[in-house]
Amino acid sequence: MIFKHKTHLAYILFVFFIFGCVSKDSSKIKTPNIIYILADDLGYGDLFNYNQDSKIKTPNLDLLARQGMRFTDMHSTSSVCTPTRYSILTGEYAWRTNLKSGVLWSYGPLMIPYDKETVAKLLKRNNYHTAVIGKWHLGLDWQLKIPYDDSDVDVNHLGFITNYNEKIIDFSKAPSRGPSNTGFDYSYIIPASLDIPPYVYLENEVYTSPVSERTTGSNLDGDYDEDFWRPGPMAEGFEFYEVLPKFIDKAKNYLTDIKEKKTPFFLYLPLAAPHTPWVPKPDYNGSSEAGQYGDFVNMIDDYIGQLLNHLDELGLAEDTMIVFTSDNGPYWKPYHIDNTNHLAAGKLRGMKGDIYDGGHRVPYIIRWPGKIKPGGVNNHPNTLANFYATVANVLGTSSDALDSFSVYDEITDENYNSVPKPIIHHSLNGHFAIRNGDWKMIEKQGSGGFSPSNTVKTPSGVSHQRLYNMQNDLSEQHDRSKEYPQKMATLKRQLDSIRGL
Repeated sequence: MIFKHKTHLAYILFVFFIFGCVSKDSSKIKTPNIIYILADDLGYGDLFNYNQDSKIKTPNLDLLARQGMRFTDMHSTSSVCTPTRYSILTGEYAWRTNLKSGVLWSYGPLMIPYDKETVAKLLKRNNYHTAVIGKWHLGLDWQLKIPYDDSDVDVNHLGFITNYNEKIIDFSKAPSRGPSNTGFDYSYIIPASLDIPPYVYLENEVYTSPVSERTTGSNLDGDYDEDFWRPGPMAEGFEFYEVLPKFIDKAKNYLTDIKEKKTPFFLYLPLAAPHTPWVPKPDYNGSSEAGQYGDFVNMIDDYIGQLLNHLDELGLAEDTMIVFTSDNGPYWKPYHIDNTNHLAAGKLRGMKGDIYDGGHRVPYIIRWPGKIKPGGVNNHPNTLANFYATVANVLGTSSDALDSFSVYDEITDENYNSVPKPIIHHSLNGHFAIRNGDWKMIEKQGSGGFSPSNTVKTPSGVSHQRLYNMQNDLSEQHDRSKEYPQKMATLKRQLDSIRGL
């Protein structure tokens, strides 16, 4: 009798042990697939879920926001694209490199050093398959014709090469270095923006078609908008109006193929839209109330919807984290507003290139089924550089990225009380600003970008620094620097400390 009781007790304990182990394993965080969709020059006020007065319909991105979390105070690390893309992949501000302003041009060499850590390398070390499909704009090591003259190389004052002359590029040979050297297993890219030559696709750094044609350009007499692109070399059969569909088709094919490999994946999908040229397909003409630009954004929304539907059909949606954002603010000048009554930057001041928030505050939506509560809103100031540390947090590893801070707790714990961290803004012309909590200090006069005046000479005896309370003055209309000199001094010290001055 006693023997039977002990046996029964042992059996019960065994059962509890087994089920306890199962319960623990089932609650373990499963590392998600990750898709990072980066729009190009999309404004904070373009999506309806950010601006209910938007003249553009974005039902698919609105649905994505309802299914996940929407950030209201997310910032690109620069108000132009190359520096922002560098930050997304490395977790560091690009102004720490020798690219202190502007962007790489057509033939600039690979900007990310061979030994530089990237989020793609991090994920690859953790058994992810990594892919980039879309606009690269971080440079490629082009094959050069030898010899060439020093005048054929554009170098900034720090010796940083931003471009080579087109005439010394050997298009019979593929670039020697590119995305594969930064951690990507697969790549299908165009080198830079869709209005900058060469107009070619490279798959794993190999041309998909011979570079045997040349375009004379489009809309060259306009204001660098609408269907504008520059003259230059072009691959055989390249079609500007098919670039967005091509990237989405490639992404869908990648998802289909990677499902069969049964491995977690990271798909970095930097679109070339709605950056110029604004090239909506005919079916979308007149689909918005914001002209050619709005029609193009409608097309983006539709194609992203197709991609998300494909993810559902493959049964991958529940295991996939999706991030959608933009690399900087919109190229949207005052006359665009006058012509359409559409505020692409919403109530923010400025536009792409500027130090004002219109240049770098961007839409940011993240969906992660089972981890992020649907319909969430995050109002904390953050930057796109935080992606690296967040991914490291998801993987359960550490991050050494200098300017990246994980938002994992912010997105998964609705009761998490975030402590504000200072973030840095940077403009096209290299102007700096710092944001800490509600306060923003701009270091120089002028927009620092495309809005006039981009540079303003400060009168003698007048401070060239400005101070805004972003909680009460979203449009940056009221300089509070004279009222709060101590706040100004504190922010200036923080800025200098982060810059290492």
